[in-house]
Amino acid sequence: MKRFLFMAVALSFLGGVPASAQEVGKVGVDWIGNDIIVEAVKDPKVDGVVCHVAYFDRSIIDRLHKGNWFEDPSNSAISCSQSGPITIGDIDMGKGGEEVFKQGLSLIWKKQVVNRIYDKANNTLVYLSHSRQVQNGSAKMAISTIPLYGQQVTWSKDKKE
Repeated sequence: MKRFLFMAVALSFLGGVPASAQEVGKVGVDWIGNDIIVEAVKDPKVDGVVCHVAYFDRSIIDRLHKGNWFEDPSNSAISCSQSGPITIGDIDMGKGGEEVFKQGLSLIWKKQVVNRIYDKANNTLVYLSHSRQVQNGSAKMAISTIPLYGQQVTWSKDKKE
């Protein structure tokens, strides 16, 4: 709830729209209220794929004690799986892929991002979770893959080779 309120306040300043993720789990990790949140994220251009992203949510007590009030850590984990028949829409087939999901980890600058990359040579969808920071970037990342080999996959547009 506090994360939602925090995001609502931050978004009201930025004029943004909340990320399309559904909280499916919340695990308390200590007595001061720090939590690990698990959210389900559906790929908007690939039906039949769901990613579960986990991240750390700092408590008010932790924020007061350590300072840095408006920022959560960059750490995240991701696991993606096939949740039904796969239908692939008009996805970016370039090496950089495209952003599937984004949410704020700080009041303004730091974002948690999930990118989808299509690995043509191995016929696999690769999902990369990382944080985006304005300065110094972040080397904290995680990947998950959905192999398409041997699967009944429908391409809504012609598959680009």
